[in-house]
Amino acid sequence: MTMFIDRADAGRKLAVALEKYRDRNALILAIPKGGVQVGYEIAAHLHAEFSIVITRKLPFPDIPESGFGAIAEDGSLFLAEPVESIFPQDVFDVIVQQQRDEILRRIRVLRKGKPLPELRDRTVILVDDGIAVGSTMRASIRICRNQRAKTVVVAAPVSSRTVKNQIAAEVDDIIVLETPPGFRAVADAYRNWYDVSDEETIQILNQAGQPQDPQAKWSS
Repeated sequence: MTMFIDRADAGRKLAVALEKYRDRNALILAIPKGGVQVGYEIAAHLHAEFSIVITRKLPFPDIPESGFGAIAEDGSLFLAEPVESIFPQDVFDVIVQQQRDEILRRIRVLRKGKPLPELRDRTVILVDDGIAVGSTMRASIRICRNQRAKTVVVAAPVSSRTVKNQIAAEVDDIIVLETPPGFRAVADAYRNWYDVSDEETIQILNQAGQPQDPQAKWSS
């Protein structure tokens, strides 16, 4: 099912599909860490402002690779199902706090502690390297709505058709290049797939004109 060489290749192809937003003062907000290279390529092609929005999956305690929702940096939550049907409130509170702590770390290390750019009355294009369950993207949509973005666009190289349709109902526009049948994992769409480190993320942001934090400690 390989469709893209790597995230840079996916970003360049996705940028072409977003051509109508070129030179329109759009703001590209990538979801780190996988979405940053994709977003960088799009921002360069569209001549758009580029930054990151920190959103974290809420993982199941015993199955951390799977999640039941997501939380954005402003506290916006997306829950796939009612928490009380999954586990006790105190367990939920611990999971949320752990992800809040990681969000704060990423804001400090990846975005140098800076706030989000102004979203009000702007066209915001949310970017990731793929959409699996869609929780982090949907929490990111909520932060854009909360901050009164004029137009919210979602862009990703790959997704399932079902999730794409779910997200399409929440945004003004959605661009997904591939919706393969039997889609399960974003990694399957890439020939060169790996977990992106803090170091690589900051290098990309630095290329986009954001200052690098020399005191940052890298972690994957």
